[in-house]
Amino acid sequence: MEQTYAILTDSAADLSADLVERLNLVVLPLSVTLEGKEYLNYPDERDITAKYLYERLRAGAMATTAALNVDTFEREMETYLKAGKDVLYLSFSSGLSATYNASCIAAEELREKYPERKILIVDTLCASSGQGLLCCLTAKQREAGATIEEAAKYAEETKQHLAHWFTVDDLHFLKRGGRVSAATAILGTALGIKPLLHTDDAGHLVSVDKARGRKRVISAMVDRMEKTAIRPQEQTVFISHGDCEEDAQFLAKLVQERLHPKQIVIQVIGPVIGAHSGPGTLALFFLATER
Repeated sequence: MEQTYAILTDSAADLSADLVERLNLVVLPLSVTLEGKEYLNYPDERDITAKYLYERLRAGAMATTAALNVDTFEREMETYLKAGKDVLYLSFSSGLSATYNASCIAAEELREKYPERKILIVDTLCASSGQGLLCCLTAKQREAGATIEEAAKYAEETKQHLAHWFTVDDLHFLKRGGRVSAATAILGTALGIKPLLHTDDAGHLVSVDKARGRKRVISAMVDRMEKTAIRPQEQTVFISHGDCEEDAQFLAKLVQERLHPKQIVIQVIGPVIGAHSGPGTLALFFLATER
């Protein structure tokens, strides 16, 4: 069946090139500036690889990121509108980036130019593979025949059930980018204390708990999943990591042993999210009764 609308997202979703192609998604690349050079974060890593970013961060390099601007949105969305397709854009959390606001401004201008077309924007309030998982689930709704309105409604309803649980190796990356408060960052400075964080209902990062040692905090992530996951055995669960594959495999093993999900997908946290979370970040995403 021919798809009458395009589903767009941005590279904060940390989707692999394989998933993007398989689900016919369009990913707009956010940019990262590393050691004075700007790179675009494409899913196929044609401009910069996550591995390279983490190597440079470990060596003490500084990285900053930039939201997508209105002009980029207008240009990208217009490609599909001109071709007679409607556009559904699933945005990076407005609690973490100005990208959503820029997309709304672009959509308003394009609606005047293309009054016969539909442009729907969803603020996912998600990040990294949480945003990626929501995009995948919404694309599957489209595959099953959902209209653009039905797909947008599904994304709006599902986003509040998309749990994001994660830990970082070093909170100073999140503090430096202004993504967590100084008070939260202090929590992680004590020797061997690892923070347990999540994305709240407003799409902000908040510290929820702490544990002594990496394995304990990983186990605490699975405890949270055990308490709140909706029919885990029917779910596809996403795990993403900042160049710490062994930890991701350990987390996947715990989830498999304790909750038996239908599928576990492990992905790498890309350069844009990784610039803020730093190497050693580990995250778990699933559908839950609450975020």
